[in-house]
Amino acid sequence: MIAKRYRLSEREVKRVLVRGKPFFSWIFAATILANREDRLQTGIILSGKHVATAIDRNFFRRRFYDALRPLCDSLRADLVVRAKKGIKLSRRDSRSVETFDRDLHALVSSIPRL
Repeated sequence: MIAKRYRLSEREVKRVLVRGKPFFSWIFAATILANREDRLQTGIILSGKHVATAIDRNFFRRRFYDALRPLCDSLRADLVVRAKKGIKLSRRDSRSVETFDRDLHALVSSIPRL
């Protein structure tokens, strides 16, 4: 898990979604917006339609934050990631976890530099 200073508040997430530049991967839609901070601030949106239980949502949220930890000090932007419509994730399904990790790695490697 990353420190709170690297996470976006709900208000900041809405701002990024309205003003940011979108880019996509297989199961994620991401939005990025340049910021004045000297670090990456990020957030993830996983609804009950994508992940059935709160335990599973927290599991994937923690994996997301752990995957973005190396980028926190090297990128100056706000990043919001959300799962695309129709995606179902479960922590008990190993295929689902592998797909999440693989696609998250692809998304991180394709982040546009601002």
